[in-house]
Amino acid sequence: MTQQNICIMISIILYMIIVLGIGVWFSRRNKTADDFYLGGRKLGPFVTAMSAEASDMSSYLLMGVPGLAYLTGLADASWTAIGLIVGTYLNWLIVAKRLRHYSSRIGAATIPAFFSERFKDKSRMLSVIAAIVIIIFFVPYTASGFAACGKLFNSLFGVSYIGAMIVCAAIIIIYTMLGGFLAASTSDFLQAVIMSIALIVVLIFGTVQAGGLGQVIENAKQIPGYLSLTNIYVPETGGSEVYGWFRSCSMLAWGLGYFGMPHILLRFMAIEDAKKLKLSRRVASIWVVISLGVAVFIGIIGMGLVSNGVIAPLADSERVIIEISKLLSGFGVIPALVAGVILAGILAATMSTADSQLLAASSSVSQNIVKEKLFPKMSEETTMIIARFTLVAIAIVAAFLARDPESSVFGIVSFAWAGFGASFGPVMLASLFWKRTTKWGALAGMIAGGAMVFIWKYGIAKLGGLFAIYELLPAFITGLLAIIIVSLLTKAPEKEIIDDFEAVSEMND
Repeated sequence: MTQQNICIMISIILYMIIVLGIGVWFSRRNKTADDFYLGGRKLGPFVTAMSAEASDMSSYLLMGVPGLAYLTGLADASWTAIGLIVGTYLNWLIVAKRLRHYSSRIGAATIPAFFSERFKDKSRMLSVIAAIVIIIFFVPYTASGFAACGKLFNSLFGVSYIGAMIVCAAIIIIYTMLGGFLAASTSDFLQAVIMSIALIVVLIFGTVQAGGLGQVIENAKQIPGYLSLTNIYVPETGGSEVYGWFRSCSMLAWGLGYFGMPHILLRFMAIEDAKKLKLSRRVASIWVVISLGVAVFIGIIGMGLVSNGVIAPLADSERVIIEISKLLSGFGVIPALVAGVILAGILAATMSTADSQLLAASSSVSQNIVKEKLFPKMSEETTMIIARFTLVAIAIVAAFLARDPESSVFGIVSFAWAGFGASFGPVMLASLFWKRTTKWGALAGMIAGGAMVFIWKYGIAKLGGLFAIYELLPAFITGLLAIIIVSLLTKAPEKEIIDDFEAVSEMND
């Protein structure tokens, strides 16, 4: 192993030790299942904001966005980023405070439990269906995170993909299993800081190596449609094509996914003081705008480095930041250590999402299926044991699914994002803002939205043309229409449900 690789490895190992330490530290603070899954609702505003965004972005921020911008220019990456920025802000603005108040009033510690308690569903049918949806979309989503970790170590050090993937999965399992939600949220805060450092260093170093800002822009101008929001560069032909408004709307629809993301919504439920959500919203929104903007520009910088012959053309566009980090590591020991921090940022982006997904998926099984439906009289101690056991079991299944080094990472992320956005997004919005919503309407919306994701992606989208759009948009609309139609056709909610709704509405006035 070269001196460069040793320095990089040192930075990554130090990061992993810190993360494990966080898990051990918070393991002593988990006394109940509510502590394990929501941290006893004691999150501060900064941890709430940064952990929510870190768990949201995953390695898409440091690999997917720069790779998309490098490959096709501004249009695709920018419209996606704008959708994510708007979705983030609106989620914090209209959902966060109301969900915090509502979940606290009805005593819900998970998203499936919130749906059942919101509609006084004594059969727990909504909880079980929501839990199944979470398992369907989160297990492969977690697997994609494990796969990304394995690929990173395999490409950097030439180590076994399977071995690296299993080690990374084990570290995520240990600190999440020990420390639960508080450990995941605190480590996510740390991971957001590392991701920020990685973006800033790569931005500055890459710009300098590409010949300065002016040279980067000049190189990009030579590529047809590269710096346009209404045209897109087509690498296969070397030309450009029109980026129509319908395609723009399709990419903006990424923002709709936020309303249904369990691991993000749980942060809203867990903040200690709802009054501090305003500060959290500002912190989260500023971080998302800056980080996504920098990520897009890093892709443009990567093309500038290739144009100037500083780095070789990339067969895999998502390796932009990895290649810039390798370039930095060649400038001595200190730069190599910094390069290690950058690569730890990619690892952090992946781990911050995987830990939150494991918690959400395990809570769905242990709380919403095992305890609520099968063994309602289970003790807190037994519940905690089942919670940890479930987390490990789900992680093992995810690791098994990730065993293929050729498995897609970002295709799975995109599909799972659409799945949650369409299954839970319309139901969450209707639950919080439309008191006429019924249990049957919520159930219909959840099933119709989730089903349409599959139908559109694997059926309708293959027709091409206007139908070849991101499946979240049509699926979200389908779910919303199903909620409205079925709710109006079924019996109005009971007085107790309406009273809860109006009480929460008054708290948010």
